Amino acid sequence: MKPRALKAGDRIRIVSPASPLNADQVEKGVSVLESAGYVVEFGQHVWDRDTHLAGTDADRARDLMDAFLDPTVSAVVCARGGYGCARLLPHLDLDAMAVQTKLFLGFSDITTLHLALNPRGLPTLHAPMPLTLSVDREPWVYDSLLAALAGSNPIVEEAPPATCLVPGVGEGVVTGGCLILICDAIGTPDAMDAKGKLVLLEDVDENPHRIDAMLTHLLNARVLEGAAGIVVGEMTRTDERNEPGIGGKPWREIVAERLAALGIPMVIEYPFGHNRNMLSLPLGIRARLDADAGTLTYLESLCA
Repeated sequence: MKPRALKAGDRIRIVSPASPLNADQVEKGVSVLESAGYVVEFGQHVWDRDTHLAGTDADRARDLMDAFLDPTVSAVVCARGGYGCARLLPHLDLDAMAVQTKLFLGFSDITTLHLALNPRGLPTLHAPMPLTLSVDREPWVYDSLLAALAGSNPIVEEAPPATCLVPGVGEGVVTGGCLILICDAIGTPDAMDAKGKLVLLEDVDENPHRIDAMLTHLLNARVLEGAAGIVVGEMTRTDERNEPGIGGKPWREIVAERLAALGIPMVIEYPFGHNRNMLSLPLGIRARLDADAGTLTYLESLCA
């Protein structure tokens, strides 16, 4: 059930399924989409605010469902992450959403929705959101995003390669996203299934000991058993968050210590996630990880 590639004139609806934001925070991101010829509109409750959430659970879920079920909408773009997507799951008809075969874009807290939609047959896009694009990025960030929306290869040549942690080549469907959301999903119906897959891992604003704890939890829960490879992005601002009295190793050393013993192809510092500059990466389709070269190559298109 691959989504259709976008073309000029297609309608993109922006929704806020997680934390709140203001209209001026998405102006640059909207202009990027409009400059590509897309018509951008907003869900009814995009600007709602309920303390740490962008409105009530029911309203945020309704906006998301309406965007997927509206036949005039070609792509659903999340305004930002933050927190709140897991609260929507009881309010969503995920099967009905998946069969609409629409492009769905977001990252960070949106990982929860990727994990729920991909097993239902809908490939999705781990990519910068309008809030992300409120900060100027390298030109290749925009090139990657617009290529993905148009159904082209989003792995642009200008993006830097990753660093090899464990050599080898692995192939499989790409899954994963933000580490804390992957951990939160353990024990739920939408827990990540890593068997035979390439797993993306990244996070932001976590203390070093919390990165250690979450990776250890994945190992103890045997979530990563049978994975074909692991692609680690960046644990953004983790090294700056050493907690007095606990301390912590640099996050790169923690990742190596915790995961290298799995013995599967693995890279670190791949450009995706909360990095300053990031690629747009399809989820739910097959790719090849060449850890020696530090490259990820998609073997099929995100779009039909």
